[in-house]
Formats: sequence, C-alpha cells, structure tokens
Amino acid sequence: MQLKSYKAGAVGQVEFDEAPFGGSVLYRTLKDAVVMYQANQRQGNASTRGRSEVKGSNAKPWKQKHTGRARAGDRKSPIWRGGGTVFGPKPRDFSYHMPVKARRVALRSAIAGKLRDEEVVIADLGQFSSPSSKVARKILTDLGNPRRAVVVLGEADQNVWKSFRNFAGVRVSTAQDLCAHDVVAGGLIIAEASAMDALIARVGKPEAASSSTDGGAA
Repeated sequence: MQLKSYKAGAVGQVEFDEAPFGGSVLYRTLKDAVVMYQANQRQGNASTRGRSEVKGSNAKPWKQKHTGRARAGDRKSPIWRGGGTVFGPKPRDFSYHMPVKARRVALRSAIAGKLRDEEVVIADLGQFSSPSSKVARKILTDLGNPRRAVVVLGEADQNVWKSFRNFAGVRVSTAQDLCAHDVVAGGLIIAEASAMDALIARVGKPEAASSSTDGGAA
C-alpha cells in the first residue's frame, strides 16, 4: 500500500507492506487495552471521612425519649450536617494488567486501523542534531498541522523529544514504549522507518514478519 512519507521538507509517497499488521482491527481487544491503560492512570487517592474520623463529640445530644425529637446517638451521624460519609471512596489501586499477547494484538490492531485510515507517515527525522522547535513546527506544518500526533522513534532521542514537547497534542514515544492507547488517541502517527521495523518485530504477525526482509518500508 501507499503511505505518506516526509524527508528533507518534502511530502511524498512510499510503498509499505501492511501484511505484518494483519489488516483487520479486533475492536474488543483494542477497547480492553485502552480501558486498561486508562484505569492504570487513575491515582485512586480520593478519600472521605467516615463517622469515626470526623470531628465531634461521642456524647448523646439529648436523652432517648420524651423530648419530642427524633432519636440521635451522636453529632457525627451521617444524616447530620458535618457528619461522616457512608460508603465514601477510599484510596485504592485501580490498576490491572492484560496478558502480554493480548496487548500485542491490541497494538497491532491499532496500527492496522491507522494504516487503513491513512494516518501514518513514514518520516526521516535525522535533521535534529540539536533541539529545535522551529524544525519541529515546520514538519507539523508540512504535514497539515494535525491537532494530535505521535512521533514514533526507533531509539530514544532527547533532541527530538525536546523539539516537540511544547506543542499541544503532540507526544514523542519509542517503538518499544508505544501502546494501543497512544496509537488510538494520538491522531496522526509520524514514524521513522526504523520504528516501523521495530514495531513489526515486536507485534507483527510471526509468519508475515519472518517473510519481510526490509520491514516493509521502501
């Protein structure tokens, strides 16, 4: 299939073999991976005070009978203003994990969906010899100023990260750290050829990855 390419300020086309990513999207597995990621991001530090934790006297405010008022045990009762909270949230850990194979399938499905929607650009980012927001802005402008984008690198590069970090909606990740949520929520995928090779080796279908000699990128 034909994908957009970017090199030295020029936007063109490049042949890419999508077979290692299967071409089909397993929506249920992909949704499970995204929900897992979101759950793992929750801090879980919400906390309320029960009746044993709020400030107040334990004394009975009035006698039980013959006052004409409702019975009351103490001023920390949940039905009183300033009283404790019933079944309120307490700090907890929301995180959980899917099997490694399921996460790989989810990432492969996410990339397949982006390839199908033509939201992947194979880019040569070798010009970042030092941090430069000007160069990063030019790349985004040449690619149509996407509202959201994920720059995927074959290897970690501080210069690239520092160049893109101030742009809203743009994040930088390595192929090794990329997850299904990053792909689904990331918008346009701007990936180095080496990053695509690494993704094929990481999550590509075994039979397709073994038959590919150059990672599919031309």
